[in-house]
Amino acid sequence: MIRTFKTHEIRNQIELTNKLWDFSPCEGDLAEKVYQVSTPSCWETYPNFSNYRGEAVYSTHFFAEGNIRLEFKGVSHTATIFLDGVEIGSHYNAYTSFSLIVRNLKRGEHLLEVKADNRFSNESALHIPNDYMSYGGISRPIVLEMIGDLYIQSMQITPFKEKTKWKLEVELLVNNIGTKKERVDLEINIAGQSIKWADIEVDKQSDKKVTQQVSYENINEWSPESPDLYYAKATIYKHGNAVDDLIDRFGFREVSIVENSILLNRKKLRIKGLCRHEDHPQFGCALPYAAIEYDLKIAEHLGANSLRTAHYPNDEVFLDLCDEKGILVWEENHARGLSLEDMQNPNFQKQAANVIKEMIPLHYNHPSIFIWGILNECASHTEYGKECYQRQFELIKKLDQSRPHSFASCQFKTDICFGLPDIVSYNIYPLWYHDTPAKEYLSDLYQWVQEKTDGRGKPFIVSEIGAGAIYGYRNPQNSKWTEDYQAAALKEQIKACMEQPGCSGVYLWQFCDIRVSDEWFGGRPRTMNNKGIVDEYRRRKLAYDVVKQAFESYSSYIEIE
Repeated sequence: MIRTFKTHEIRNQIELTNKLWDFSPCEGDLAEKVYQVSTPSCWETYPNFSNYRGEAVYSTHFFAEGNIRLEFKGVSHTATIFLDGVEIGSHYNAYTSFSLIVRNLKRGEHLLEVKADNRFSNESALHIPNDYMSYGGISRPIVLEMIGDLYIQSMQITPFKEKTKWKLEVELLVNNIGTKKERVDLEINIAGQSIKWADIEVDKQSDKKVTQQVSYENINEWSPESPDLYYAKATIYKHGNAVDDLIDRFGFREVSIVENSILLNRKKLRIKGLCRHEDHPQFGCALPYAAIEYDLKIAEHLGANSLRTAHYPNDEVFLDLCDEKGILVWEENHARGLSLEDMQNPNFQKQAANVIKEMIPLHYNHPSIFIWGILNECASHTEYGKECYQRQFELIKKLDQSRPHSFASCQFKTDICFGLPDIVSYNIYPLWYHDTPAKEYLSDLYQWVQEKTDGRGKPFIVSEIGAGAIYGYRNPQNSKWTEDYQAAALKEQIKACMEQPGCSGVYLWQFCDIRVSDEWFGGRPRTMNNKGIVDEYRRRKLAYDVVKQAFESYSSYIEIE
């Protein structure tokens, strides 16, 4: 599934995935053999390929003519694209979308080949052996669009409130891929109002951005309790004829920071969250619609009001469903546990910045996203690391000033970057990696932030806390790795976070058990990160009911004093 709603009525759009493709590995004993596989998918889920690292080619045929736009929602993790045997583009990173345009394609059947590469190398600064799995394959949909010389590239809608009246800042980006300048009329219809731009000139081989501000009355706000969504339809008119369109959704909601509080529509939030990887033993990271929705059902049943996309941008279907269900999302760029040496990789800053540049414009209109995050557990205790964090936060602010930003630190009392984000966030594991009582540990850390860092007075979130348990494991000692110990630890951890003055809430690590890179086998039984509230098959551990009871005992909002 591309999205949960139709994004075009005029532009012809065809999903090329959701069917069988030819798959051919490039290395090993199986090299050059051809298999038929479903897409989207991860090759680690195919028989004989569970540990395959290398290159492989996916291929299919399609019929088209004229100008086409190919959008690749996710190829893991490096993609090289060939059309009729000719390379037309490449892309790095599994978790962000990219598109390629081909003009004046001859009428007929055409061969599309996608060479995917999931190898670790110095060329890849972000995909490294890690505490989660970097899969290979076409992991998200591929879409073919037939376009003219003029098409709508993007639409950004920023809601904000002035006193009691809602306003929208609307921005439309139109692209002209033709060889001559064009004059067009533009229109966006939103909630019964028509926003128009007349006689706009778009130069050849160029794009044109137009903006306008409009006011609304008698609308429904988007909130977790009432996730009301509005459609926006943009249209290009040439000589009075509609030639292209784009449909998106948004919600009237506003996220703001007031002193040490996070406000949604001017109400103080208490976050009851879960960190969630895109991972499933049957599907790898290429979860289909039903599996994604099932995960969200579990999160809702647990009483969670927020999910953190650890540690990369997520599938648009996931975000669409969060919009519809009223689940708040912390979405972050792709980086986890990078050392100073990792961050000094010559490719790191460019590759990390590209993720932000691709993530924010594409996901801008999702009302569920209320925090942008970056660089989980990286070298924020070093001067070079601080420079990297600063550059990325500046880029985020350039692309979106309507949402706060943060990063999850694990640098205990050594972090030097808390002056940069809007929200201070810490990953802590009392009762797991050490036996300090959770309340004592958190209180001491929070006091240090307020007294010794530039993060004083900012909102504070526990962005990870938890304990491991192997599903079904019990012993008389209730020792670590038992379900009993995990349940008891989480009960104490949640209570400490929710009752710590100045803490805006918690994200539990994590939603479900996940596969990790083979290189991490030594510290991870089953080569899995076993801290899930449910296991990899979504079977409930003893902690499930403990978390549900704890989350349901706290309101999603805090009274403003």
